[in-house]
Amino acid sequence: MANIVKEINSFQKKHALKLSAEYTQTNFTWISSLVITVILFINSFNFTAKTIKPIMFSVFLVYLLFTLFQILITLLIKKNLEKEGYIKKSTRRLGYIQLLSILTGNLFVSAFAFNLIKEKKAPEYTFAYYMLVNQIFIIALSALNLFKPYVTDSFPLAMLILLVSSVFYLVVLILVAKQGEKTPKWMTYIAILLVVTSITGNLFALLLGVNLLFKIRNSDKPSIGKWNVIWEKITRNTTAMLGMFFIVFVFSVSVCSLFTFDYDMATENNYEVLLQTPSLAYPLGTDNFGRDLFSRIVFGARISLMVGFISTIIPAVVGGILGAIAGYYSPRTDNVIMRLLDVLYAIPGILLAIAIIAAFGANTMNLILALSVGSIPTYARTMRANVLMVSNFEYVDSARALGSSDFSIIFKQIVPNSLAPMIVKATLTIGSAVIATSSLSFLGLGVEPHIPEWGNILKVGSTYLESHSYLAIFPGLAIIMLVLSFNFLGDALRDALDPKLD
Repeated sequence: MANIVKEINSFQKKHALKLSAEYTQTNFTWISSLVITVILFINSFNFTAKTIKPIMFSVFLVYLLFTLFQILITLLIKKNLEKEGYIKKSTRRLGYIQLLSILTGNLFVSAFAFNLIKEKKAPEYTFAYYMLVNQIFIIALSALNLFKPYVTDSFPLAMLILLVSSVFYLVVLILVAKQGEKTPKWMTYIAILLVVTSITGNLFALLLGVNLLFKIRNSDKPSIGKWNVIWEKITRNTTAMLGMFFIVFVFSVSVCSLFTFDYDMATENNYEVLLQTPSLAYPLGTDNFGRDLFSRIVFGARISLMVGFISTIIPAVVGGILGAIAGYYSPRTDNVIMRLLDVLYAIPGILLAIAIIAAFGANTMNLILALSVGSIPTYARTMRANVLMVSNFEYVDSARALGSSDFSIIFKQIVPNSLAPMIVKATLTIGSAVIATSSLSFLGLGVEPHIPEWGNILKVGSTYLESHSYLAIFPGLAIIMLVLSFNFLGDALRDALDPKLD
């Protein structure tokens, strides 16, 4: 027996590096941080004037310090896993130092640091951390308006609310970190407050509040176990959480910008500051009409998210209903619905969108309609395939034997058990909708030209690629990051909801 235990221990030590998710994460972290550090180093020099930019060079040095320390932590983790088979507490305590990197905006390092500090992490702890980080980033982003010539009237009150909320989130993070497996009932009031404060757009507060309420009220039910398993799979995936963070951050910016940003800075022409390079007053510079690019990208996020979500929800609902009916009823009904959808599916989506916009005009509502119609067949096919599989299960036969109506069987028994693939597909499709929105706006067939939208901003910037490349780089990066974030989150949802991967 002793020999078997020794063999098991030696096997665990030998394969500890391969089995450790934290070792994989630390390698991803230092590589990502190193890439950002190199970019900052390149941008800290003015090659034309052969001078050094003091502020940018200082930021580079700080990033370099945290990157080197992250490499040191990586080596220590490797040493611990090879010798002991686990990460020592002394190594985990180094994560507290790396948490300071959040002050520099290095989300890669700070996200890993919070994962390193706590060995066993409940989903609530992860949500609480990202909730606080999101709030800090929103405050930092909004505070840049202080350098502008003027701020909106609601700016002081909005910033006060954000600051008070961040203090509350910090307290919640400490409480969640200290609690055990069972959530005390008195945290119901905190959960309700979290749900209320999520009106600022911080969806992590909403997720945490709902999760706490669910655990408190259903602690004895087996469904809570499945709920926790799904969220644990997602929260363990660092890339998925970084993707979710950026999506929530963009959504929070879209909500808070109503009160912390002045819309006139993004739309009104100011010929005194044409084509200004990035500065404190104009963090991303100004365009050829003197409009603040920073404010335009912030307000453009609202359009991209709104069009992306609505143009995904509409075809998901319509296609889901048609697919459910086609998969449940007789082959004749199936053939009629699916053959009509095949005709629609045969038309390329982008050409169909261009045709609809050309016929009805270029505006936001027509853009949503154009993107929605072309996506209906794909959702119908996905739902139909799931309904054909689920409708053969025993509980569906039992419902028929008990005399349940077809409507009840479809929408109470079959559809709820067929939603997982639809949710994953919708998450991945939102990214495509964002790209399609920006593409059509770039071509002049999407959102009206005067409205700040990432495609419109990119179109203006494309004419100044040689002289003022930042006008195209920043909106392009925003589109790339949002699409990648949805893809990362979609991949994690697919893995979490797939029973074959349990």
